[in-house]
Amino acid sequence: MIVITPWHWAGFILFVLACIAVDMGAFNQRARVVTFRAALVWTGVWFALAMGFAGLLVSFRGREEATEFVTGYLIELSLSLDNILVIALLFTAFKVAPEFQRRVLVWGILGALVMRGAMIGVGAALVQNFSWVLYVFGVFLVVTGVKMFFAKKEAVDPEHNPVIRCARKIFPVSAAMDGQHFTTRLNGRFALTPLALVLLLVETTDLVFAVDSVPAVFAVTQKAFIVFTSNVFAILGLRSLYFLLAGALGLFRYLTAGLSLVLVFVGAKMLLDPHDHAPQWFQLKIPTASSLLVVAAILGIAIALSITAARREKLLNPG
Repeated sequence: MIVITPWHWAGFILFVLACIAVDMGAFNQRARVVTFRAALVWTGVWFALAMGFAGLLVSFRGREEATEFVTGYLIELSLSLDNILVIALLFTAFKVAPEFQRRVLVWGILGALVMRGAMIGVGAALVQNFSWVLYVFGVFLVVTGVKMFFAKKEAVDPEHNPVIRCARKIFPVSAAMDGQHFTTRLNGRFALTPLALVLLLVETTDLVFAVDSVPAVFAVTQKAFIVFTSNVFAILGLRSLYFLLAGALGLFRYLTAGLSLVLVFVGAKMLLDPHDHAPQWFQLKIPTASSLLVVAAILGIAIALSITAARREKLLNPG
């Protein structure tokens, strides 16, 4: 088994930057709509790269870490589906044309990678020095999952969003879009475009979701390299996954309930896993492979129920 060194971190980050450069070159030459076929191809590419990385982990770090990576990747990917729904609502609220959406998502993903990296670094340091933090993460995930299960989806109201109101106080904002540009000139002065406000909301939305998703992976493993790489691969596929699923997310009516159960499960796993501060009777080691099966089963059942309900509704109301 090889030892993870700073060179491995640097090599992985360079690989990620190269992937993003290729993705931007393929998608971002000019403002145009991303087709379903292109989104499907790139979703497959990102998934294949993630599974290829898992294969490398089997060879160089062992099957256990590879399973931890796949489980963390699945958790991150599933939780990003709720993020995609919010992004779709933002684009609708700001009336962002389809040909401009990909530019927002490119820069949103770059910002998300930086924020996730910082949060994972802080989280890994806390777990390494204060193991009792895992209990805080566990309780937080269980409470968040329960709240998500009973919460109602609310429409996005840009005018009352505190982030937007703060941005408008600091910078002048143009009333109309200026193509796919984030800045423009307004009465001879520098100004933000509404597209920049959308990007700002996409970044803050991802930050909110990262508060849930990053601790969730720590329930699977406390190895910073596995937490980071599983997060990165899930984020890299977010843009193509958005264009693949955004139009059909309304069909997955039970997806949020499924995601809430995933959060409750991983939070409970984090609370029950053996730790130094836990009494012996309170400890229960849940194997990583079992966790992977449970998460996959929850998501599969939620999606199957959603599709079944949508088909039944269509049969009852064919018009």
